[in-house]
Amino acid sequence: MTAAPTPYCGAPPDPSSLWRHWNLDPVLISILALLAIGYALGAGRARIEARRRAGFYAGWAIATLALVSPLCPLSVSLFSARVAQHIALELVAAPLVAIGAPWRAYRALAVPGKRPGRGQPHPLPAAGLFAAIIWYWHAPGPYDLTFEHAAIYWTMHVSAFGAALLLWNSLEQAFSRAAAAAIAASVASSVQMTFLGALITVAPHPLYAPHALTTAAWGLSQLDDQQIGGLIMWAPGCSIFLAAALLAFARVMKRADAADPAFA
Repeated sequence: MTAAPTPYCGAPPDPSSLWRHWNLDPVLISILALLAIGYALGAGRARIEARRRAGFYAGWAIATLALVSPLCPLSVSLFSARVAQHIALELVAAPLVAIGAPWRAYRALAVPGKRPGRGQPHPLPAAGLFAAIIWYWHAPGPYDLTFEHAAIYWTMHVSAFGAALLLWNSLEQAFSRAAAAAIAASVASSVQMTFLGALITVAPHPLYAPHALTTAAWGLSQLDDQQIGGLIMWAPGCSIFLAAALLAFARVMKRADAADPAFA
């Protein structure tokens, strides 16, 4: 009989020793360090503003904690912890990293003196890509595979974080250039996150086999854990994108006031 593969983040941790379980993978830590150092060097060459640099480092720190802290092994035990990790990465870290304009920094580092291109991703296709990737990795089959193969686990994280970066970059650019598209993409993202979270929350039976035997130690049934995860996706996913839509709308109103004082 073949033993079950050990997930990338390790075996399900015991609740009493969770805080001793940090993911100190030297490859991951080296990559994260190189990304931060490369950004620091490139941001200086690209003359990226201090507030943008602060946004990048805040997002980098949140992403690093999501990947190396005990949240990583906890996500092996609990679906709700895996969802919390995704929310931290895609909806908190990714927009902060996008504010830091990392593509400008890394391009300046790779090709000194070359100006970035003018083309910007449209927010609606970016929102569609993000939705497709999030829904795919939360389907039971692909989700289960991330526990069996480290390569698939990292494919999930890289594709989801990359799609989130593309979306948040496109939204930031559209806020000042195409606010209607930013509002539409933000509302669409809010709706799809709400729908996915609701489907998971109201599912009448457990969907994710890897957690069948790992939730009891935390005082939860598998279905309880799944419902908590669905709610975590539902509420923050809806709220964060809705806030982005409201921000874009506020900018439209501000420009309307500036263009026509009588409008106010």
